[in-house]
Amino acid sequence: MPTTRPDGAAPPDTADLTRLRRAAADCTGCGLHRAATQTVFGEGPRHAEILVAGEQPGDQEDRQGKPFVGPAGRLFDEALTEAGFEREALYVTNVVKHFKFTERGKRRIHAKPSRPEVVACRPWLLAELRAVRPRLLLLLGATAAQSVYGPSFRITRRRGDPLAPPDEYAGLFDVALATVHPAAVLRAPDREAARAEFVADLRSAAR
Repeated sequence: MPTTRPDGAAPPDTADLTRLRRAAADCTGCGLHRAATQTVFGEGPRHAEILVAGEQPGDQEDRQGKPFVGPAGRLFDEALTEAGFEREALYVTNVVKHFKFTERGKRRIHAKPSRPEVVACRPWLLAELRAVRPRLLLLLGATAAQSVYGPSFRITRRRGDPLAPPDEYAGLFDVALATVHPAAVLRAPDREAARAEFVADLRSAAR
């Protein structure tokens, strides 16, 4: 059953992604909705074999209302193609559905979601997993991985390892794999090496 919360921001008990998307548009489960332009819900086929979860929307995702459409999203698309994936076959989402940022002049700079904000948004990820029931959950970045496996999870130690679902997620996916977020590839001192490692992780996911 869905996790219930006193603020009434829990997802409806449904596997209908359209209904979930509409309900998420009105979520006030944490304070991030106040500054964000809109909720950015997941996209992809109802029965996708792979569900990809990143951290949170970025500036372009917040403006367009779609996941992974900014610079990191473009790198992600390129890496998917190299690894033999078609993005249209994947369900792509974020563990936090609103953009958290600080303003620097006219720019909105990404800010890391707090643990309470990640926890407040977890029922929506659970609802997406219940609706899609993927074989593989691909977690991009530490925030995404820690949302599922707890704050002690370290990608540096478990990157690319097959991970069994924790108890709360039992039956919602068969196996998970965690790797870096494509935004981390863009920030890497040796971007080409980081990109090659990221593509290798995606190829492992494909296998």
